[in-house]
This record gives sequence, structure tokens and C-alpha cells, in this order.
Amino acid sequence: MRSYQSLFRTREFTPLFLSSSLQAAASTIGGLALATSVYAATGAPLLSALSMFGPSLAQVVGATTLLSAADRLPPRATLTGLAVVFAASTASLALPGLPLWTVFAVIAAQGLIASLGGGVRWSLLNEILPKDGYLLGRSAFNMLHGLTQIAGYATGGALVALLSPAVTLLVSAALYATAALCSFVGLTRRAPRASGRPSVAETWRTNAQLWSSVPRRRLYLGLWIPNGLVVGCESLFVAYAPDRAGLLFACAALGMLAGDVTVGRLLPPRIRDRLATPLLLLLATPYLVFALHPPTPVAAACAALASVGFGASLVQQQRLLALTPPELTGHTLGLHSSGMLTLQGVSAGLAGGVAQLTSSAAAMTVMAGASVAVTVALWVAGRDERTGLTSPARAS
Repeated sequence: MRSYQSLFRTREFTPLFLSSSLQAAASTIGGLALATSVYAATGAPLLSALSMFGPSLAQVVGATTLLSAADRLPPRATLTGLAVVFAASTASLALPGLPLWTVFAVIAAQGLIASLGGGVRWSLLNEILPKDGYLLGRSAFNMLHGLTQIAGYATGGALVALLSPAVTLLVSAALYATAALCSFVGLTRRAPRASGRPSVAETWRTNAQLWSSVPRRRLYLGLWIPNGLVVGCESLFVAYAPDRAGLLFACAALGMLAGDVTVGRLLPPRIRDRLATPLLLLLATPYLVFALHPPTPVAAACAALASVGFGASLVQQQRLLALTPPELTGHTLGLHSSGMLTLQGVSAGLAGGVAQLTSSAAAMTVMAGASVAVTVALWVAGRDERTGLTSPARAS
């Protein structure tokens, strides 16, 4: 596959794409509304960051208990059911007078079940498209996510300002419900990829198998940690500029869109395959400027430039699939997705804690510096692979 147009000629790609876009919009709008509401009620950057990115923390529980189901449940029913649960739980967050502990209990439950969705969605994408189409297809989804965030944060900011966070949460719930309908109507009923019953023991066994490979382990760490630390920077946008947070989020999404188009469509494979580390460095370094407390226009430009670096994940995911047995695709991609979101949640909490002790700008600088350090450490650790010294047994 060489063009985005060819993707949409594949029958099930369009409904999967539409369902995902609706869920991305719902998550974006609802997350901004909830973070704004919590910050207004508490004035705490930590709680605001956790309300927006905290569901990701529960992903680690799902990754260690539920992931074996990603290859053992029918994809259409699973994606539909997950969207229905998100619609109902998001609507419950709009109830007036909801205690803060209840809010965090609901979003933790959302994070737990979301750990299953990534593996099911991306492995289904891998089934729908030809073997050479996954990177282009995932690029299209990442572009979709960027565009949806641009529109979603702008729309969410306007809804919160003109109406209220509670009404905005109800809009988010309606989008989740529409996504469920789209999945149910548009996707074909398919049998599970693997036989047997999902279980915690099977999840642990497969996690151990995937983690035992040194190249896969290094890829997972590269997909999770630098990315997560930078999302910790983004989690402080509301505290850094409460009245302009939507603009910062939208500019970050625009940069991510540019990076995905460039990496997924414009760059030839020979060049693209060498860019993972440079892109990860680009992902973090612009946030070092926040040490100078830049005004909003400069901060927005830094966020946009940095987010071009998210394109590194496309290169890393292609390599991960090349190292993965076909029958474990759902589990492998689910572990990637859950680990990435877990690290994002952990980083949001860490960034919020540092901001409580210092300032939002200082916390962003610390998180960006840590991301650069991890990227360099992983590059140094992978020198044996790049020079061909890794034995076949270690890449199994």
C-alpha cells in the first residue's frame, strides 16, 4: 500500500477509522472538561493532571490481568462493548455533586478496561490491511488522533467556556455511544485469533515471553518512557496557562499530525528507519525552553515542534511487529499501548507532584530533561544491535 486513498478502499478500514475518531474526540473533549472542573474545584495542578491522564495509570493493572483476552475475544463485540461502557461512565461523571474520590474511581475503571481496547483495535487493523499496510494505516490513525485533538481541544475549550464542564462531559458520552454504534454496524463478525480462555495466568505467561527478548524489551522501553515523560509536560498545560490550555493542546496535536504524515507517508524506508532516536530527542528538547517561562505564543510553538517527534513510534512499532509471532499480535500491541498509557499516567502524576513543589514551567523542564536522558541511554544500550553483534538467539 502506497497511498492513504488505498486504505479507504479496504472495506472495514473506514468504520474502524470512524469509530476510533469518535472515541478520540470523546476522550479529548471529556478529558479537558474534567481537568478544568477538578482544577477549578481544588486549585491543585497534581489533581488536575491526574484527572486528565490518571486513567492511564490503571492500564498497568489491565496489562497484567486482561491482555490475554485481546487475541481470544471477538473484535467487533469487544470494541462495541468497550465504547458502551465508556459512554455510561463518562455520563456518570457529569452528575452534580459527585465526590472527588468517586470521580477518580470512575476514571480508574475506565483506564482498566481501556487496556484491552488498544490490543484489539491495532491487531484488527493488522488483520484488515495487507501485510505491508500496517505502518501506513497506523500513520493514518495517528494523523486522525492529531486532527481530532486539534478540533477536540478547541471544541472542548469552547464548550467549557460557553456552557459548563458537566454539559461537555455529556457531549463526550454521546460521542462514545455513536462510536459503539459505528463499530457494531460497520465491522464484520470475526472469530478470535487465538483459541483458549483468557486468564491472568496466560496474560503473565505471554508478557514474560514477549519481555524475554532483549530487542523487544528495548523497543518497549523506547516506546513507553520518552513518550510518557513528554506527556507529563503536556499534562501541565492547564496549570501553566489555564485560559490558553486548549491552544497549547491543539498546537501539540498539530505537530503530531505533521510528524505522522512525514514519517508514515513522505519519508522513504531507508531514511525513516534511522530516525527513531533523532525524533525522540526532538520530542523532548523544545520543552527545555519552558525553563525560561515563555509567553503563550512561544510555548505553543515549542509544543508543536516537539510533537513532531511522536512520529518515532511508527518506526518503533514496525520493528516490534517484525519481532512478534502473528498469533501474539493483539497481545503485543496491547502491551505496547497499555505500557505507553501507564507511563503517561505515571508521568502526569510525577509532573504534577514536581509542579506542586516548584512550578509548572520547572516541572516541564525536569520531565523533558529526563526524556532526553532515557533516549540517550537506550541508544547507547542498543549499539550492539546496530553493529550486528546481537546473536539470533537474543532476538527470538
